[in-house]
Amino acid sequence: METGGSGNLKLSLELLWGTGERPSRGPKPALSLDRIVDAAVEIADAEGLEAVSMRRLSTALDVGTMSLYRYVPGKAELLDLMLDRVENRALDSAREKRERDGAATAEAAGWREAVEALARGYLEHYRRHPWLLRVNQARTVLGPGSLRSLEVALVPLKDMGLSDPELISVIIAVQSFTGGIARMEIDAAEAAKETGLSHEEFWAQQRPFLERAMESGRFPTAAALSEDAFSDDFDHFDFGLQRLLDGLEVLVARRRRG
Repeated sequence: METGGSGNLKLSLELLWGTGERPSRGPKPALSLDRIVDAAVEIADAEGLEAVSMRRLSTALDVGTMSLYRYVPGKAELLDLMLDRVENRALDSAREKRERDGAATAEAAGWREAVEALARGYLEHYRRHPWLLRVNQARTVLGPGSLRSLEVALVPLKDMGLSDPELISVIIAVQSFTGGIARMEIDAAEAAKETGLSHEEFWAQQRPFLERAMESGRFPTAAALSEDAFSDDFDHFDFGLQRLLDGLEVLVARRRRG
């Protein structure tokens, strides 16, 4: 697992908040920091974060490996830039999705609709960039993309009437729930790819053993479950999200009464 903020923090912050170009002597270079970060994100999306290296990037950009170091010190600092870049893009993707669905903007919607849009935006974000779930972001280096994302998330939540720590906790709860569902999806897809067994083939091999176990009488509660208990048609994400929203609605109503 890679860790955000594990490189030279000062250099990462300068790159995130500075001019975007590191000073260098000689002719004007053909590269740009934006091109490097975009290429790194494309490689991570297609092949996983472990595929991102300065050598791999130099091949993708058709430049010498040493040319990259004029812009970014190494992979640790590059990761900080990648995280901020995709965080910024997530807002645009969520906005485009709402427009496609004909939904109101987050600013115009009520807090419940805003939280739901936030959760669905996170889910689409993780599906588009599954490598994010392999990054330790306990110490995220906050750049303009990350702060813009936080700002947009907070605006419609202010109407909930909660304290500031509670508003941050709402965002953490939504992110954690959505990340858990996304990780289940991504792990299942990776398991199928690595083993060569489809989801159906995997469970078909276990069926005879499970049937004998259910008939043994040792697991009466599990044996009494309906045949569709583990159906792929059930939307666990939507069910969990609506229950999360219901709980928040009770809290908001209690605060408003108080």
